[in-house]
Amino acid sequence: MKHIQVYGTGCKGCTVTAERIEQVAKELDQNITLEKVTSLEDIMQAGVLSTPGIGIDGVIKHSGSVPSVEQVRDLFA
Repeated sequence: MKHIQVYGTGCKGCTVTAERIEQVAKELDQNITLEKVTSLEDIMQAGVLSTPGIGIDGVIKHSGSVPSVEQVRDLFA
């Protein structure tokens, strides 16, 4: 099971990012836990300089833009 964090303060881009992750996980039949990290302190501590950011199992994989569905699929590869 992958633990995925979406880093952001709750803006529209962060919400869309989380929705895309859930959509792709369902399509690929991936079992995930999704955590929304909204604390500015936690976002900075993770090293995310611009949101939304995506971490998988504690490693930042994407930040600074809303990823396309294809980009999210690539994160699951």
